[in-house]
Amino acid sequence: MTLHRPHGTLSTAADVVSLAPEDAGWTYTGLRVLRVEPGGSRRVETGEFEAFVLPLAGSVAVEVDGERYALRGRDSVFTRVTDFAYVPRDASVTLSSVDGCEVALPMARCTRRLTPKYGPAEGVPVEVRGSGNATRQVTNFGVPGVWDHADKLNACELITPDGNWSSYPPHKHDSSQPCEVENEEIYYFRVAGRDQVTPSRTGFGFHRTYTDDGTIDEDVTVRDGDVFLIPRGYHGPCVAAPGYPLYYLNVLAGPGAERSMAFCDDPAHAWVRDSWAAREPDPRCPVTTAEGRVR
Repeated sequence: MTLHRPHGTLSTAADVVSLAPEDAGWTYTGLRVLRVEPGGSRRVETGEFEAFVLPLAGSVAVEVDGERYALRGRDSVFTRVTDFAYVPRDASVTLSSVDGCEVALPMARCTRRLTPKYGPAEGVPVEVRGSGNATRQVTNFGVPGVWDHADKLNACELITPDGNWSSYPPHKHDSSQPCEVENEEIYYFRVAGRDQVTPSRTGFGFHRTYTDDGTIDEDVTVRDGDVFLIPRGYHGPCVAAPGYPLYYLNVLAGPGAERSMAFCDDPAHAWVRDSWAAREPDPRCPVTTAEGRVR
Protein backbone atom coordinates (compact mmCIF):
# COMPACT_ATOMS: atom_id res chain seq x y z
CA MET A 1 0.00 0.00 0.00
CA THR A 2 1.29 3.46 -0.92
CA LEU A 3 0.59 5.62 2.13
CA HIS A 4 1.86 8.99 0.90
CA ARG A 5 -0.21 10.38 -1.97
CA PRO A 6 1.39 13.63 -3.19
CA HIS A 7 -0.67 16.50 -4.58
CA GLY A 8 -2.17 15.62 -7.96
CA THR A 9 -1.90 11.85 -7.64
CA LEU A 10 -5.52 11.58 -6.43
CA SER A 11 -6.91 14.18 -8.84
CA THR A 12 -9.55 13.46 -11.47
CA ALA A 13 -11.14 15.58 -14.16
CA ALA A 14 -13.79 16.62 -11.63
CA ASP A 15 -12.08 16.52 -8.21
CA VAL A 16 -8.91 17.93 -6.68
CA VAL A 17 -8.83 14.84 -4.44
CA SER A 18 -10.88 11.69 -5.01
CA LEU A 19 -10.12 8.97 -2.48
CA ALA A 20 -12.57 6.10 -1.97
CA PRO A 21 -11.91 3.43 0.66
CA GLU A 22 -11.04 0.97 -2.11
CA ASP A 23 -8.35 3.36 -3.37
CA ALA A 24 -6.81 3.34 0.09
CA GLY A 25 -7.07 -0.44 0.47
CA TRP A 26 -9.46 -0.32 3.39
CA THR A 27 -13.19 -0.27 4.13
CA TYR A 28 -14.66 2.87 5.68
CA THR A 29 -12.85 6.19 5.29
CA GLY A 30 -12.80 8.43 2.21
CA LEU A 31 -12.19 12.01 1.11
CA ARG A 32 -13.15 14.24 -1.78
CA VAL A 33 -11.95 17.79 -2.38
CA LEU A 34 -13.75 19.63 -5.16
CA ARG A 35 -14.10 23.10 -6.60
CA VAL A 36 -17.27 24.96 -7.50
CA GLU A 37 -16.78 27.67 -10.13
CA PRO A 38 -18.14 31.19 -9.50
CA GLY A 39 -21.87 31.15 -10.14
CA GLY A 40 -21.77 27.41 -10.65
CA SER A 41 -22.94 24.28 -8.88
CA ARG A 42 -21.95 20.65 -8.37
CA ARG A 43 -24.13 17.63 -7.72
CA VAL A 44 -22.83 14.98 -5.32
CA GLU A 45 -24.47 11.59 -4.82
CA THR A 46 -23.42 10.26 -1.43
CA GLY A 47 -24.39 6.61 -2.02
CA GLU A 48 -23.40 4.49 0.98
CA PHE A 49 -21.35 7.32 2.54
CA GLU A 50 -22.18 10.01 5.06
CA ALA A 51 -20.11 13.19 4.76
CA PHE A 52 -19.32 16.61 6.11
CA VAL A 53 -19.36 19.57 3.73
CA LEU A 54 -16.39 21.65 4.89
CA PRO A 55 -15.44 24.85 3.03
CA LEU A 56 -11.68 25.19 2.59
CA ALA A 57 -11.80 28.47 0.65
CA GLY A 58 -14.90 30.53 -0.15
CA SER A 59 -18.51 30.04 0.88
CA VAL A 60 -21.00 27.46 -0.35
CA ALA A 61 -24.74 26.78 -0.29
CA VAL A 62 -25.79 23.19 0.39
CA GLU A 63 -29.15 21.76 -0.71
CA VAL A 64 -30.10 18.27 0.46
CA ASP A 65 -33.36 16.52 1.34
CA GLY A 66 -35.32 19.76 0.89
CA GLU A 67 -33.02 21.66 3.28
CA ARG A 68 -30.79 24.57 2.30
CA TYR A 69 -27.80 25.73 4.32
CA ALA A 70 -25.70 28.80 3.49
CA LEU A 71 -22.23 27.97 4.80
CA ARG A 72 -20.10 30.99 5.55
CA GLY A 73 -16.61 29.85 4.65
CA ARG A 74 -13.20 31.50 4.80
CA ASP A 75 -10.45 32.88 2.61
CA SER A 76 -8.23 29.92 3.52
CA VAL A 77 -7.95 27.27 6.22
CA PHE A 78 -5.53 29.61 8.01
CA THR A 79 -7.98 32.54 8.36
CA ARG A 80 -11.11 31.34 10.16
CA VAL A 81 -13.06 28.47 11.67
CA THR A 82 -15.81 27.72 9.14
CA ASP A 83 -19.46 26.71 9.10
CA PHE A 84 -20.04 23.14 7.92
CA ALA A 85 -22.88 20.72 7.22
CA TYR A 86 -23.55 17.02 7.70
CA VAL A 87 -25.13 15.18 4.76
CA PRO A 88 -26.43 11.60 5.01
CA ARG A 89 -25.93 8.50 2.91
CA ASP A 90 -28.24 7.90 -0.08
CA ALA A 91 -28.61 11.63 -0.68
CA SER A 92 -28.40 13.92 -3.68
CA VAL A 93 -26.51 17.05 -2.61
CA THR A 94 -26.22 20.27 -4.61
CA LEU A 95 -23.32 22.60 -3.85
CA SER A 96 -23.44 26.12 -5.29
CA SER A 97 -21.33 29.24 -4.85
CA VAL A 98 -21.66 32.84 -5.95
CA ASP A 99 -17.94 33.61 -5.85
CA GLY A 100 -16.55 30.10 -6.22
CA CYS A 101 -15.19 27.81 -3.53
CA GLU A 102 -13.10 24.80 -2.67
CA VAL A 103 -14.83 22.23 -0.45
CA ALA A 104 -13.67 19.11 1.39
CA LEU A 105 -16.01 16.16 1.80
CA PRO A 106 -14.62 13.86 4.50
CA MET A 107 -16.66 10.65 4.19
CA ALA A 108 -17.39 7.36 5.91
CA ARG A 109 -19.16 4.25 4.66
CA CYS A 110 -22.03 3.81 7.11
CA THR A 111 -25.21 1.88 7.83
CA ARG A 112 -27.69 4.33 9.35
CA ARG A 113 -29.25 7.16 7.37
CA LEU A 114 -29.54 10.28 9.51
CA THR A 115 -31.00 13.68 8.64
CA PRO A 116 -28.95 16.58 7.27
CA LYS A 117 -27.71 19.09 9.83
CA TYR A 118 -26.05 22.52 9.84
CA GLY A 119 -23.00 23.26 11.99
CA PRO A 120 -22.32 26.96 12.69
CA ALA A 121 -18.71 28.05 13.16
CA GLU A 122 -19.64 29.74 16.41
CA GLY A 123 -20.48 26.36 17.93
CA VAL A 124 -17.14 24.70 17.06
CA PRO A 125 -14.76 24.29 20.04
CA VAL A 126 -11.19 25.42 19.40
CA GLU A 127 -8.68 23.61 21.61
CA VAL A 128 -5.08 24.62 22.31
CA ARG A 129 -3.19 21.36 22.80
CA GLY A 130 0.37 20.82 23.98
CA SER A 131 2.91 23.41 25.12
CA GLY A 132 6.14 25.04 24.02
CA ASN A 133 7.09 24.06 20.48
CA ALA A 134 4.55 21.18 20.63
CA THR A 135 1.60 23.63 20.81
CA ARG A 136 -1.07 23.39 18.13
CA GLN A 137 -4.72 24.26 17.49
CA VAL A 138 -7.32 21.50 17.26
CA THR A 139 -10.64 22.55 15.73
CA ASN A 140 -13.07 19.92 16.98
CA PHE A 141 -15.95 20.36 14.55
CA GLY A 142 -16.84 16.69 13.94
CA VAL A 143 -15.67 14.70 16.95
CA PRO A 144 -17.68 12.55 19.39
CA GLY A 145 -19.01 14.51 22.33
CA VAL A 146 -19.07 17.71 20.28
CA TRP A 147 -20.86 16.49 17.16
CA ASP A 148 -22.82 13.32 17.78
CA HIS A 149 -24.95 13.49 14.63
CA ALA A 150 -23.07 10.86 12.62
CA ASP A 151 -22.98 7.09 12.31
CA LYS A 152 -19.29 6.33 11.64
CA LEU A 153 -17.63 9.61 10.63
CA ASN A 154 -15.14 11.54 12.78
CA ALA A 155 -13.23 14.62 11.65
CA CYS A 156 -11.25 17.55 13.02
CA GLU A 157 -8.82 20.19 11.79
CA LEU A 158 -5.38 21.08 13.13
CA ILE A 159 -3.20 24.13 12.63
CA THR A 160 0.44 23.91 13.65
CA PRO A 161 2.33 27.25 13.81
CA ASP A 162 5.53 27.33 11.81
CA GLY A 163 8.40 25.60 13.59
CA ASN A 164 6.12 23.58 15.89
CA TRP A 165 5.37 19.87 16.25
CA SER A 166 1.91 18.29 16.37
CA SER A 167 0.43 14.77 16.45
CA TYR A 168 2.91 14.29 19.26
CA PRO A 169 3.63 12.13 21.21
CA PRO A 170 3.17 9.53 18.47
CA HIS A 171 -0.11 7.70 18.97
CA LYS A 172 -2.33 5.11 17.31
CA HIS A 173 -6.03 4.34 16.84
CA ASP A 174 -5.92 0.63 16.11
CA SER A 175 -7.04 -2.56 17.77
CA SER A 176 -3.61 -3.80 18.82
CA GLN A 177 -3.03 -3.71 22.58
CA PRO A 178 -3.57 -1.63 24.63
CA CYS A 179 -5.91 0.27 22.31
CA GLU A 180 -9.62 -0.43 22.22
CA VAL A 181 -10.60 1.31 18.98
CA GLU A 182 -9.90 0.60 15.32
CA ASN A 183 -9.94 3.52 12.90
CA GLU A 184 -8.69 4.13 9.39
CA GLU A 185 -7.32 7.67 9.22
CA ILE A 186 -6.61 10.21 6.50
CA TYR A 187 -4.39 13.28 6.84
CA TYR A 188 -5.04 15.98 4.23
CA PHE A 189 -2.34 18.66 4.36
CA ARG A 190 -2.35 22.34 3.48
CA VAL A 191 0.78 24.47 3.91
CA ALA A 192 0.75 28.27 4.10
CA GLY A 193 3.25 30.35 2.22
CA ARG A 194 5.31 33.31 3.32
CA ASP A 195 2.22 35.40 4.15
CA GLN A 196 1.14 32.72 6.69
CA VAL A 197 -2.38 32.42 5.22
CA THR A 198 -2.28 31.54 1.51
CA PRO A 199 -1.68 27.85 0.70
CA SER A 200 1.48 27.39 -1.33
CA ARG A 201 3.54 24.51 -2.69
CA THR A 202 6.71 26.38 -1.67
CA GLY A 203 6.49 25.45 2.01
CA PHE A 204 6.72 21.99 3.50
CA GLY A 205 6.44 19.89 6.63
CA PHE A 206 7.34 16.41 7.81
CA HIS A 207 5.21 13.44 8.85
CA ARG A 208 6.06 10.10 10.44
CA THR A 209 4.04 6.85 10.70
CA TYR A 210 5.41 3.53 11.97
CA THR A 211 4.48 0.21 13.60
CA ASP A 212 6.16 -1.75 16.39
CA ASP A 213 6.93 -4.62 14.04
CA GLY A 214 8.55 -2.37 11.43
CA THR A 215 6.17 -3.28 8.61
CA ILE A 216 5.34 0.43 8.32
CA ASP A 217 8.17 2.92 8.76
CA GLU A 218 7.53 6.12 6.83
CA ASP A 219 9.23 9.52 7.19
CA VAL A 220 7.99 11.84 4.46
CA THR A 221 8.13 15.46 3.38
CA VAL A 222 4.59 16.78 2.88
CA ARG A 223 3.55 19.78 0.83
CA ASP A 224 0.31 21.61 0.18
CA GLY A 225 -2.41 19.28 -1.08
CA ASP A 226 -0.71 16.02 -0.09
CA VAL A 227 -2.62 13.13 1.50
CA PHE A 228 -1.25 10.53 3.90
CA LEU A 229 -3.07 7.27 4.74
CA ILE A 230 -2.81 5.62 8.16
CA PRO A 231 -4.23 2.08 8.16
CA ARG A 232 -2.63 1.29 11.53
CA GLY A 233 0.35 2.08 13.70
CA TYR A 234 1.74 5.11 15.48
CA HIS A 235 1.63 8.44 13.70
CA GLY A 236 3.44 11.59 14.61
CA PRO A 237 5.02 13.93 14.68
CA CYS A 238 3.79 16.31 12.03
CA VAL A 239 6.34 19.10 11.93
CA ALA A 240 5.80 22.54 10.37
CA ALA A 241 9.00 23.91 8.86
CA PRO A 242 10.01 27.36 10.12
CA GLY A 243 8.20 30.01 8.09
CA TYR A 244 5.42 27.70 6.92
CA PRO A 245 2.34 26.98 9.11
CA LEU A 246 0.87 23.52 8.60
CA TYR A 247 -2.81 22.54 8.45
CA TYR A 248 -4.27 19.09 8.23
CA LEU A 249 -7.75 17.65 8.12
CA ASN A 250 -8.07 14.36 10.01
CA VAL A 251 -10.76 11.93 8.83
CA LEU A 252 -11.37 8.74 10.83
CA ALA A 253 -13.88 5.89 10.66
CA GLY A 254 -13.96 2.24 11.54
CA PRO A 255 -16.09 -0.81 12.31
CA GLY A 256 -16.93 0.02 15.93
CA ALA A 257 -20.57 0.29 16.96
CA GLU A 258 -19.79 3.62 18.63
CA ARG A 259 -17.80 6.47 17.10
CA SER A 260 -14.51 7.02 18.91
CA MET A 261 -11.26 8.91 18.50
CA ALA A 262 -9.56 7.14 21.42
CA PHE A 263 -5.81 6.74 21.07
CA CYS A 264 -2.77 5.20 22.74
CA ASP A 265 0.59 6.96 22.93
CA ASP A 266 3.77 5.15 22.01
CA PRO A 267 5.00 4.12 25.49
CA ALA A 268 8.53 5.17 24.57
CA HIS A 269 7.43 8.80 24.22
CA ALA A 270 4.34 9.07 26.42
CA TRP A 271 6.35 10.83 29.17
CA VAL A 272 6.57 13.92 26.96
CA ARG A 273 2.86 14.64 27.49
CA ASP A 274 3.43 14.93 31.26
CA SER A 275 6.22 17.45 30.71
CA TRP A 276 3.86 19.99 29.17
CA ALA A 277 2.50 21.11 32.54
CA ALA A 278 5.83 22.81 33.29
CA ARG A 279 5.87 24.80 30.04
CA GLU A 280 3.76 27.62 28.66
CA PRO A 281 1.68 27.12 25.50
CA ASP A 282 2.87 28.91 22.38
CA PRO A 283 1.03 32.28 22.42
CA ARG A 284 0.42 32.00 18.66
CA CYS A 285 -2.35 29.50 19.45
CA PRO A 286 -5.20 29.61 18.87
CA VAL A 287 -4.52 30.80 15.34
CA THR A 288 -8.18 31.12 14.29
CA THR A 289 -11.69 31.26 15.73
CA ALA A 290 -15.13 31.80 14.23
CA GLU A 291 -14.30 35.53 14.30
CA GLY A 292 -11.19 35.15 12.15
CA ARG A 293 -7.44 35.17 12.80
CA VAL A 294 -6.49 35.82 16.40
CA ARG A 295 -3.01 37.18 15.68
